[in-house]
Amino acid sequence: MDQQIKAEFQSSGFKLDDDEQILDKCLSYCINYNLSASDLVSHWEIYYLNRQLTDWKVETAHMNGFLSYLRKEMMEKITKEEPRLHVYSSDDVEMLLGEDNNTDMGIIDDPSNQYERLGMDSNDSATTPRTNRNLSSSKDPKDINIRITPFGQRINKFTSQFLFNYQNSDNSLTSQELENMGDDVIRRVQPTERCNLQVHRLQPESGCRFMYDRTEDQFNYLANRIMKHAHAFTASGLYGEPTDATFASQKNILAVGMVCCDGEGHINEKSILLQGSIKHSGGQRVRLDLQKLPYFSLFPGQVIGVDGHNPSGHCLIASKVFDLVPNPPDVDCPPAKKLAIDLDHQTSSSESRVLSLLIAAGPFTTTDNLLFEPLTELLAYASRRQPQLVILMGPFIDSDHPEIKKGTVDREFDEIFRVEIIQKLEDYAKYMGSAAHVILLPSIRDAHHDFVFPQPAFDIHLTDDIKPQITCLPNPGFFSANEIAIGCCTVDILKQLSGEEISRIPIDTVSGDRMARLATHILRQQSFYPLHPPALGVPVDFSLAVEALEIPRNPDVLILPSDLAPFVKCLLLLGSDGEVECLCINPGRLAKGIGGGTFVELHYNRESDGTKASIIRI
Repeated sequence: MDQQIKAEFQSSGFKLDDDEQILDKCLSYCINYNLSASDLVSHWEIYYLNRQLTDWKVETAHMNGFLSYLRKEMMEKITKEEPRLHVYSSDDVEMLLGEDNNTDMGIIDDPSNQYERLGMDSNDSATTPRTNRNLSSSKDPKDINIRITPFGQRINKFTSQFLFNYQNSDNSLTSQELENMGDDVIRRVQPTERCNLQVHRLQPESGCRFMYDRTEDQFNYLANRIMKHAHAFTASGLYGEPTDATFASQKNILAVGMVCCDGEGHINEKSILLQGSIKHSGGQRVRLDLQKLPYFSLFPGQVIGVDGHNPSGHCLIASKVFDLVPNPPDVDCPPAKKLAIDLDHQTSSSESRVLSLLIAAGPFTTTDNLLFEPLTELLAYASRRQPQLVILMGPFIDSDHPEIKKGTVDREFDEIFRVEIIQKLEDYAKYMGSAAHVILLPSIRDAHHDFVFPQPAFDIHLTDDIKPQITCLPNPGFFSANEIAIGCCTVDILKQLSGEEISRIPIDTVSGDRMARLATHILRQQSFYPLHPPALGVPVDFSLAVEALEIPRNPDVLILPSDLAPFVKCLLLLGSDGEVECLCINPGRLAKGIGGGTFVELHYNRESDGTKASIIRI
């Protein structure tokens, strides 16, 4: 039978390191567990995939771990056939004797050699540091290491789905490495320097009151948005003074207002209204005629400027529509002084505007369990790539998860978040050292957090040595890392704008990039959520939204997680100093159904031209 075993291994593409010794052990496994040669090799293939072994060679050092895997598989099989039968293991005996058999697991392990420990659990697919904490929300903690999940058996791990600017970099990976960016090519790099992090806004604050907004708050919020844009148009010097859009006149006028629909449902060209400001038109609405425009892109809640005329007083015929708010010039600063300031700023920025980061958005576990395997794999990847910053955006405890929806989870949501998310991040931070930094943003889909938007940051308690490495931001958040301005929002505004936007593209031109156009709306409106009325299921509290939803300045990087296709795009805006670039990123979802999703690895280097980014499948 040993020759049959050898033939089965060879037919599957495996080579035997020590034929005689390995075949003797495999033969004993077949006899003890009543396995055929083909069954044995099939179990080995599963063990090979779960352990993420890189060489197609069966070595003697693997045999003890393979034996542990077979034992657990047989125990699980017997338990299914005989539910009332209990098989006692050495762990049970030691537990009954009062001995702690996990004392050695409290030491943080090295990801590079963790898998080759003899007798280690068979289904540990991650290489992140381990502790003696429970790593699953399963009802039976003993089932953690004997479950073979679809996610654990996936193929094409850590493969690049899209590359941004890699062809322009001398330090880029080779095409072979990029196509096969799995565990076998993830190599350890030199430790990085700690990034300089500055949070620009922490509103709303944790513990704030919400669900107390009034109709007056909503009215004031919208009126202030319209007036802010009107003042910006006037201050730019490019446009005249806004007037009343409902005033009948044959001459062209400038009107500033918000796009509305004349009824329920989606807007179309015949149902668009323009709501003016309180100052100029008393908040009245007028119908907007777009027939003369060769191109437009509009959605409800968008604040625009309209150049046109209203011959009857009931319909404003637009000849030009614009929504970009230009930055006002520095009129108070002399030209010579302004030039010196700009040169100093350019010099300091060019020396420090370099950053490496990983960006991922939830869910962080698959829909068939609460093992949080994708998060574990992501931290394993981060422990080898060693980015300066890891940005994790919710949902973490997804309220749409089947087990949470059904109410079959036997632990509190806060406990799951603390054990499955925070403790994993603490282990990662301790292992990586003080140079590593993690940023957390909540989502309105987080079952353990406040259901309101804008959303306060997580209120978590960390030890003093870990607190500088893990930062919680509100949703949306705006911060700077190494003088690189980064804005992020976990509400799927791109998908919601996609369902509400109407546009006209000239017939003689190629269809524009719709994703880039939707993302540009966010920057042009200077708001993380310019859509009004809000989409169904988005609990906007207008009493908290005045400053929290505002984008204070043009970000260098804008992160907008969405269910739409992931992308990395360079957006161009016209500012007071010419074109302004912004790198917009949709990292996708880290987990999709029972399988893996995507995340983004970004190396920002001063400007978009020197920046590299890749969308990677987990």
